Amino acid sequence: MPAPDLVTAELTLTGRITTASNATFLGSISNVPVVYKPIAGESPLWDFPDGKLAHREVAAYLVSQVLGWNIVPRTWLREGPLGQGMVQLWQEQDPAQSPVDLIAADNMPDTGWKHVLEGRDEDGSLVALVHEDSPALRRMAVFDVLVNNADRKGNHVLAMPDGHRHGVDHGLTFHSEHKLRTVLWGWLGDTLTAEERAGIDRVSEGLHGALGLDLAELLSDEEIESLAARCDRLRLAGQFPAPSGDMPAVPWPLF
Repeated sequence: MPAPDLVTAELTLTGRITTASNATFLGSISNVPVVYKPIAGESPLWDFPDGKLAHREVAAYLVSQVLGWNIVPRTWLREGPLGQGMVQLWQEQDPAQSPVDLIAADNMPDTGWKHVLEGRDEDGSLVALVHEDSPALRRMAVFDVLVNNADRKGNHVLAMPDGHRHGVDHGLTFHSEHKLRTVLWGWLGDTLTAEERAGIDRVSEGLHGALGLDLAELLSDEEIESLAARCDRLRLAGQFPAPSGDMPAVPWPLF
């Protein structure tokens, strides 16, 4: 059976994700499950241009593709029942895995996890925000620095049954000003691996070719120039950055 045409075949709505801040629907294209976010359902933001969150989601996918790490599931723009919007292949995650978690502060594992911060829960108990120490999440942290992700919440990390990790919800990315807010701060100051440096180089080189041309249809010139500058800074530093500026270093809520 031939693969369906995901761009032109009918998109049928099957449900709605009511916890999302923007209109987000579950759908199907020839029995292929997808997520659909119509541009008409985007809530205005004071610091991001109106009607461009879907474009940023697609731009994040394009950068992910050039990195070669399969972070962002296939994402594209197309018409749907509520107008043009972002469509992304649905990913069935493993509910038994928690790559990012809140645990009792005195129960930190000795290995395999990174400590991010501590605070009090609604009962006043001391808890710690932690995430797994894995190559997949390290790569996602590099990706977030490059795309200037302002909203890497814990539930934006999807744990796949085979151990792979997908990142989703990339509407708040590519701002020309520093906006990095993430729960993935566990490698602060660690040296980038050769694989991570090579990925950054692929994006830098791509901005002078096909990637740059594709992003020009989705982002402003200033935003693309800022992406190039972030690649250069991260490559020159050779290590994971620390939080900077006056803005919070983590999103709220955390999940």
